Amino acid sequence: MTYLEELEQIIHKLHDVHSTHVQSVPVKEEFKGKIIWEGIVEVFELHGHPKATHAYAWSHETGDPKQPKRSVTVLKIPPAVSPETAVRVAIMQELRDAETA
Repeated sequence: MTYLEELEQIIHKLHDVHSTHVQSVPVKEEFKGKIIWEGIVEVFELHGHPKATHAYAWSHETGDPKQPKRSVTVLKIPPAVSPETAVRVAIMQELRDAETA
């Protein structure tokens, strides 16, 4: 199974819709002059989702041997309206989750 097929399966599992890969977008997110995230965001068209036409998805290494890879999906719903804003939304969610843990 390819990387894109894995992301399509994750989108289907989480959002119960089929998707088609549209493009790969390099994103670099900086804060106070430092790179806090850099990678490729995959853009998928969603087929039949009631609220979103697209989803943004990517995977990254975690450094945790119990869960070495983490996949992220963000629906194209404001404020996530581009690959860049999807990364920002995911970072903010991770920060919120860390605060509550």
